[in-house]
Amino acid sequence: MTRAGSDPSRLKKGKGRTASSHRWLTRQINDPYVQKARAEGWRSRAAYKLIELDEKFALLKGVRRVLDLGIAPGGWSQVVRKQAPGAKVVGIDLLPTDPIDGVTIFEMDFMDDAAPAALNEALGGAPDLILSDMAANTVGHKQTDHLRTMGLVETAIDFAIMHMAPGGTLVAKVFAGGTDTALLALLKRNFTTVKHAKPPASRKDSSEWYVVAQGFKGVATPADGQQ
Repeated sequence: MTRAGSDPSRLKKGKGRTASSHRWLTRQINDPYVQKARAEGWRSRAAYKLIELDEKFALLKGVRRVLDLGIAPGGWSQVVRKQAPGAKVVGIDLLPTDPIDGVTIFEMDFMDDAAPAALNEALGGAPDLILSDMAANTVGHKQTDHLRTMGLVETAIDFAIMHMAPGGTLVAKVFAGGTDTALLALLKRNFTTVKHAKPPASRKDSSEWYVVAQGFKGVATPADGQQ
């Protein structure tokens, strides 16, 4: 409850709170997407990113098996369950994720050698939509952070090429500059269309973009020099 005469957009500095955490909390309080997510029951504002991407690319139309990489806290899987209630949904994340009705969740590292088999078994067949909102923990060095996240993107792409159903779609978070040249070429060899998009719910000051690869050709085409 807000006291009379107080301004909810101003957040008092807590004892021991850093300037960066204070700015983050203030931005969260004033963010209309955060407020809307709470009102509509989504676990995070990120749900609107998928909603907006789906409106543009029809990602969820007719999907049967969906893999959510980096599922925590679960906003994207919530959207899938609402928009495609008949789809089988499996998610994975290092972070704990509260249960979501109709979603199988693995708390493990996607980079773990055991992850692909576990995910495929839980899906019960090849995924026709792979969603990756994964991003590496930042260390504060832009180039290093970018390379660490692109390593996750590369792993998601490799998994898609090896396991996705023909005609399937991959959506993966990338950062400023988009997908690097080699990965973009790999996607274009294996998918009919490859586009970059920044949904309106993605903060303007954020460097995140999403690569949307649709129409998986069904026969893996390796990167140059790999056989």
